[in-house]
Amino acid sequence: MSYNARMRNLSLLALAVLLVPALAVAQPAKPEKPAKTRLTWYGHAAFRVDTPSGKVILIDPWITNPANPNGKDDLAKLAAADLILVTHGHSDHVGDAVAIGKKTKAKLVSTFDLGRAMVLELGFPKDQIGFDTQGNFGGDLTLLGGEVTIRFVPAVHGSTVGKDDNSVKAAGNPGGFIVAVKGGPVLYHTGDTDVFGDMAMIGKDFKVTHMLACIGGHFTMGPMAAAQAVKLVRPRNVVPMHFGTFPVLSGTVDQLKAALKKKGAGATKVMALEIGKTVEL
Repeated sequence: MSYNARMRNLSLLALAVLLVPALAVAQPAKPEKPAKTRLTWYGHAAFRVDTPSGKVILIDPWITNPANPNGKDDLAKLAAADLILVTHGHSDHVGDAVAIGKKTKAKLVSTFDLGRAMVLELGFPKDQIGFDTQGNFGGDLTLLGGEVTIRFVPAVHGSTVGKDDNSVKAAGNPGGFIVAVKGGPVLYHTGDTDVFGDMAMIGKDFKVTHMLACIGGHFTMGPMAAAQAVKLVRPRNVVPMHFGTFPVLSGTVDQLKAALKKKGAGATKVMALEIGKTVEL
């Protein structure tokens, strides 16, 4: 091979060596999957919602309820929370809210009357409630930098607070919450309630993707009434809650499924969660 040919081959080899890393850099990176909203059920009516940005929302956080075998550990591991939503003042829904609020500095989202009662009667930190997170039925709150919108909606139940049976105080009206994550799911936590006709208005105002519905009966609607509520709201999924914690809360998931078919609401999927397990929505 001539001198010129050898030099030409060396030049081509050098060019190839230079191009390989450049080509590698030029390859487009695979896009990361967008973060999703995650939902955890702690048993009874207690839920955790993790937003795509990593914010933590707790709803009726009785984490140490009898149905949760890991309740004490779950509470101890809860290092951060941004919002605590409480539907009404009964102890099985206020639950561990005061302890969590003191530990995490999370703000309380509740009706004004309930928030005031929780501060005065239960010792919730008063600097963690305010007009930014207190409201009433029909009102909307835009929170967490606009990532979440919360609406207060009614419920048919009662609402009192008390340190013990000898210090029960009125705590406003009971309610539920619509929690709409920007670009994500729309959750409807019913709180403790019976079915009521105006649930149909909730279904018209919001395309509910996940209805967290009490089904236990005795103190709330049972499976048949819950199926009627689902028919009114027309959510994509219904997540059964507030059942099995105590013997009197005897409604079951199977009874709900049968009732949905009987009521003609079988298009809604029953999403039966396992206590302590997290699902992506």
